[in-house]
Amino acid sequence: MQPLLLLVVLFIVVGIHAKKQYKNSGYQDASGHNYYETMTDPGRKGEYLTFRCLKGLGEEHKLLTNVYLPKEDGTTTEIDLIMVSATGIYVFESKNYSGWIFGDEKSKFWTQSLKGGKKFRFYNPIWQNKKHISVLQKHLGLGSEVFRSYIIFSERCELKKMFVHSPEVKVMNRNVLFREVADDMTYLPEILSIWEINQIHTELSKYALADAATKQAHVDAMKWRN
Repeated sequence: MQPLLLLVVLFIVVGIHAKKQYKNSGYQDASGHNYYETMTDPGRKGEYLTFRCLKGLGEEHKLLTNVYLPKEDGTTTEIDLIMVSATGIYVFESKNYSGWIFGDEKSKFWTQSLKGGKKFRFYNPIWQNKKHISVLQKHLGLGSEVFRSYIIFSERCELKKMFVHSPEVKVMNRNVLFREVADDMTYLPEILSIWEINQIHTELSKYALADAATKQAHVDAMKWRN
């Protein structure tokens, strides 16, 4: 077989396998995004990879993605991923970045450093996720001790200097996510019953699979704030 033809065949096989993985992950049903929409959008792709990783923890842990939760001012907050488990509610903020990442929980902005010396600032994702959790906590009427915050970066970046002070907050690369969450769940006490898990999942499911108008209103509100 000619090298070029072999390469084409390999590309097709890899593509078929990737599509099969996507279908089996359940992400399309949870998010409403098809394979092409997900793979051509870096943010969605990162969320999908995180979702697929968490799916491996077992069906007893209920997953939701792209939850548009209403706030008191009439706008919405978009939460990337939520996992409802016996040991609590895990809230994930996914960042599909590359380069070096420098951050401190106490700083408003973090820095992404790329090859060639280019640097970009972005809003502290711990603060971002803290706001998500605050809205979620008020909506569900639960105490802060129920919630865990995870900031997930892609394997393509290196967390160079990362200062995290709160015990319920973790920042990590996606390739260690499964192990970290699994380890956390072994020592955290079970605080939610199966009935409570299902009730919370049912309630939050109302705000997943948002229609186009809800998504556009959220985008418009974010632009206005910025």
